[in-house]
Amino acid sequence: GYQRIRSLEVKGRCHMAKFEKVVHGDFDEIITKLHDAVMNGSMSASYEDGSNFSSGDFQCAVRIYERYSAMGSNRVSLSITLVGGRGEYYLSAITSGGSQALFFKVNTIGEENFLATISDVVDSL
Repeated sequence: GYQRIRSLEVKGRCHMAKFEKVVHGDFDEIITKLHDAVMNGSMSASYEDGSNFSSGDFQCAVRIYERYSAMGSNRVSLSITLVGGRGEYYLSAITSGGSQALFFKVNTIGEENFLATISDVVDSL
């Protein structure tokens, strides 16, 4: 199964929501399913940009999304990275930007909810 980390400590004070999982299947199909889940999971979701790289059997895709979080009255970002080859890929999905505090993160519900838009797809991989 996947590993859900609700709050990951980075540099002693930043926290974010994160999914990580090794997945199997067709690379293009996986990235398309993830994209569709994000875009259909929220009316305010937007695709900001992405990047693809391949060399031989190795493939890598990075996707960046944003959406408005009513809970935090701000925008939240979601970064999805899919990397690997030959039908086995490492998936990392990390959210950021959902906090209201100046020096530390509080109220990361918006980040966790944005990440949850891909949970059904992640569970099926």
